Amino acid sequence: MACGWHVGRALSVSVLTVAVVAAASACGTRIGRQYEYEEDLFLALDGSATLYVNASVAALVALRGLPLDPNPQALVDRAYYRRVYAGSGVQVVRVTFSRRRGRRFVHLRVDADDVRKLQAVEPLAWSEYRFDRQGEAFVYRQRVGPSKGRALETVGWRGDEVTGFRLHVPSRVLFENAPGDVERGNILVWEQSLRDRQASLPLTIEVRMEAISILSRTLLLFAASGVAALLVMAGLVAWTIKRGSSRDA
Repeated sequence: MACGWHVGRALSVSVLTVAVVAAASACGTRIGRQYEYEEDLFLALDGSATLYVNASVAALVALRGLPLDPNPQALVDRAYYRRVYAGSGVQVVRVTFSRRRGRRFVHLRVDADDVRKLQAVEPLAWSEYRFDRQGEAFVYRQRVGPSKGRALETVGWRGDEVTGFRLHVPSRVLFENAPGDVERGNILVWEQSLRDRQASLPLTIEVRMEAISILSRTLLLFAASGVAALLVMAGLVAWTIKRGSSRDA
């Protein structure tokens, strides 16, 4: 009885582990990888975008020069983040906070009706965004330029902190300059060490994609499969009727 309980528990743990790994892969999250500053961009083919900014308050001070107190005990001001990350055609949908390694982190969701409008938002103005149609494809380009902040010495950084720029591509990727492979779900990642980003080492992101979304392509495949199945059924019915008529004759 005890042996059966242990076997069942082991199977449950294994299934849970597989589920967690699958979920992490589907969400584009690399297990164990934590960014001190991250921009996670979901792009649509109509040019609209949803951007998730996940960053320590200290990184926002050091990289973007925001007038914030990096002390994790300092009071938070959601209204400030909503104001500074908003603009024409750009709105802040959500602001939340967390703590990690003794530092406070802020998590924002920013919606833009045109991804190119993000560069007019002060904390995102270090990037130039372009999204253009070229023949039968769309080309997305983002150039992350110089940082603008101040040096911080007492925030607990160890020197191995990383910044990340993640892009969720809505259609099949034709070309990209990401240093790694395309992750499941058409996710591309560009990384820099926090030190390199503070030193303003340039970062260029470029992706060429099909002009039809993955969802549209999937729906077309389902529709084509359905039509093919109906044609096969119709052919079988016609053949059966013809065969029966021949026997009657």
